[in-house]
Amino acid sequence: MTTTPAVDFAAAVERYLAAWNETDAVKRRALVEAAYTPDATYTDPLAAVAGHDGIDTVIGAVQGQFAGLVFTLGGPVDGHHDIARFPWHLGPAGGEALAIGFDVVALDPTGRITTVHGFLDKVPAGL
Repeated sequence: MTTTPAVDFAAAVERYLAAWNETDAVKRRALVEAAYTPDATYTDPLAAVAGHDGIDTVIGAVQGQFAGLVFTLGGPVDGHHDIARFPWHLGPAGGEALAIGFDVVALDPTGRITTVHGFLDKVPAGL
């Protein structure tokens, strides 16, 4: 019987959050390409995009809307097979979260994200 190496879910989520927090466009694009497969999809209640261009555009738009805020891991990363789930917070560094969500990601064998399904649990008024 052949076994496949376990995917490092925590490392994949760390790369994911790093891309969402990088405000330099060139560096962010490199992080997006490292974290996601070229044909990855990202879907949440406010966006549905595919590929590095689409994902990078969504991240840039969110950063523009919530300038100065950062994404942090809101609890443990849980996963099995090639799927992981984790809560996240968006707020000022060290401050109270203004937005809270929960994402489910599917990973390829190298740990790159192929699919994101995002859920918003708490959003700022007017969003």
